Amino acid sequence: MLHPNLQVSKEGDDFPVDIDVARMSELVKGMLDEDNDDDEDTEIPLPNVKAAVLRKVIEFCQHHKGEPMTEIEKPLKSARMGEVVQKWYADFVNVEQVLLFELILAANYMDIKPLLDLTCATVASMIKGKTPEEIRKTFNIANDFSPEEEAQVREENKWCEEP
Repeated sequence: MLHPNLQVSKEGDDFPVDIDVARMSELVKGMLDEDNDDDEDTEIPLPNVKAAVLRKVIEFCQHHKGEPMTEIEKPLKSARMGEVVQKWYADFVNVEQVLLFELILAANYMDIKPLLDLTCATVASMIKGKTPEEIRKTFNIANDFSPEEEAQVREENKWCEEP
């Protein structure tokens, strides 16, 4: 079976990957379809993805091929990912915020819908049931509203907070 090498140009690391795993990425799938040379490995540059992140992306794709992730219900039924998806997937996204956001960017760039769904649902679960102040604290976001502006926004959006 063909083993395209996914290359990260920043670090220049090569990652040999089975063709069916590589094709989970619509970006890579399109590049492979354009190449059409079945006789040799194909090197696919992924300049927007760091090596450590690509390693995690490949880990996700390899696992997903063997055990597809259950569809994520929307809206989320729980703020705990273990109640939303299988344990392996919940553990997979139990990472530092920086890596989580890098995985979102990589999944979006590489066009891997199940990974994008999982990572975005994880961020949504971090927000679910929290006040704006708690959300700001969780994501280290500065409040740039004056007290008057904040009061005005709360008044205009009061309907959002009503049960």
